[in-house]
Amino acid sequence: MSSWVWMHMERVHLLWPVAALVALLAYRELANRNELGRFLSPIMQRRLASGISAERRVLRLFFIFATLCAGVFALMRPQVPGVSKEVTGARVSADIVVALDVSRSMLAEDAAPNRLARAKSEISRMLDQLAGHRVGLVVFAGKASLLSPLTPDYGFFRMMLRGAGPSSVSRGGTAIGEAIRTSLAAFDEDGGSASRLLLLITDGEDHESYPEEAADEAAKAGVKIVAIGLGSEEGSQIRITDPSTGVQEVVKDRDGNPVITKVDGKLLESISRKTEGVYIPAKVAALDLQSIVDEHIEPIVEEAAVKSVQVRPDERYPILILLSMLSLLAVALLSVGPSPKPSQA
Repeated sequence: MSSWVWMHMERVHLLWPVAALVALLAYRELANRNELGRFLSPIMQRRLASGISAERRVLRLFFIFATLCAGVFALMRPQVPGVSKEVTGARVSADIVVALDVSRSMLAEDAAPNRLARAKSEISRMLDQLAGHRVGLVVFAGKASLLSPLTPDYGFFRMMLRGAGPSSVSRGGTAIGEAIRTSLAAFDEDGGSASRLLLLITDGEDHESYPEEAADEAAKAGVKIVAIGLGSEEGSQIRITDPSTGVQEVVKDRDGNPVITKVDGKLLESISRKTEGVYIPAKVAALDLQSIVDEHIEPIVEEAAVKSVQVRPDERYPILILLSMLSLLAVALLSVGPSPKPSQA
């Protein structure tokens, strides 16, 4: 026991109430015998009382004391220092930046309630499948802005996502190249994660922001792009409901002509291929990011082997619990006295 280490040494003071309890029991044993002696002679005591000898009474008190002491020592949780062991496990870890198009065309209602609201809802639901990964948020239109740096705090990410909208970016348009570059800056420079993914969600064409050159930069940085194209590649008008009248209107430019939005599918496919990613033409269908995670993102995420050294001490309290139970059994056996002998006439 000299090598034992007590994890809760402060609990040794519980021995004081144990000693007091046993002393009280000893006093009651002596008092009961004295009370009996006041009314019966020693011969009648032996005939009428179910006799437990004085030696057995002392042994019973001793085992009661041993039972309680062993319990206290078990509560102190004795341990013996263990051996260091190297444990190797697989951990899936990735840094995922979501680049979300928040241009005015994302308010089109061809996907209920509109493209932007639908995308934000699906991104929020997608987080439930990304446990263990860090996520970041970039919003873009004619410019790009980092709303959430890479973080494991999904509550903060959701809060920033809820506030994302056309007002989050000062310039209209669709600058996919700038969105990619801003997302690359959000990744750690040390490259500590096993995988780096950029989830690019857009419904428009690029307006001279050199997205393919930005994709080359992403490929060099080891970032894979999963591009999701919302809307029609042939082009469609943007219809938005006027909140004051409830009437659906067609969005028009400064010259009064209907604004036509279309996805440049060839560009998005080229961008994703440069980074060994994937292009998903969602068009105007309901955006199901959970299926996209299962089919396209999870296969890209790599498993990183994690090695750690753990020292697991050997617990000794089960021995003391066993001793306490054996002592309690001895108390029970010593409490059963011989049957009283029948008196003889």
